[in-house]
Amino acid sequence: MKEENYYQQLKGIVKPYLPEDVSTDDISPDSHFINELNINSANLVDIVLDVEDTFEITFENDDMDQMQTVNDAMAIIDKKRSSKEL
Repeated sequence: MKEENYYQQLKGIVKPYLPEDVSTDDISPDSHFINELNINSANLVDIVLDVEDTFEITFENDDMDQMQTVNDAMAIIDKKRSSKEL
């Protein structure tokens, strides 16, 4: 259930950054931010900042490099949130 919650929150975060020719219906867990959702690198940075604020986590440079797909983002969020709970 946690993953579905992360997924829905991520869709809400990504939505304002989608170009006009891409719908939120096009977002799937396997969607690549740049190649499939056509999000440019500047907007991807904004998405990372919004994710940090929403989930109260901090991305390191390595995390940003690894965040290619929606699934990647969910895995990073889960890892960061789990380590905060310890």
